[in-house]
Amino acid sequence: MSDYVKELRKVVGNAPLLIPHAVTVVINDKNEILFEVRRDDGYLDFPGGAIEIGEEIEVAAKRELFEETGVVANTLELFKVYSGKITHYIYKNGNEIYGIDFVFIVHDYKGELKPELSEVSEIKYICLNDVPLEKLSIRNKKIIENLKASYFR
Repeated sequence: MSDYVKELRKVVGNAPLLIPHAVTVVINDKNEILFEVRRDDGYLDFPGGAIEIGEEIEVAAKRELFEETGVVANTLELFKVYSGKITHYIYKNGNEIYGIDFVFIVHDYKGELKPELSEVSEIKYICLNDVPLEKLSIRNKKIIENLKASYFR
């Protein structure tokens, strides 16, 4: 959790916050997608996180990708922006958010896979057609649907 969000939480407690996120969909040369297994709920997720105050969104996307996976994005391609009910999430501690999630595609990258163990229990590439939908949030199901419809035709 960013220092900014920590300070907000001191004031608002668990009340819903609107949080902008930078999210990356890393696609390897086999057209597999990089997923994280979240430590808090066991769901599959894309690397990403909150944008810090004053931080450019592309910088946030690259920072979060590197922090969580060890992967360095050389280029980013804006895919879609997600918001509203599909980005609603309640953490185990009761903190509630609605995200404004800027999703980037990453093809050009380098680095060794190295999960950030405080947030991620595992990172792995999965073929788009083999992604277990029951292990995805509503937002991530929508991202997969949109990828199938417009990116992987």
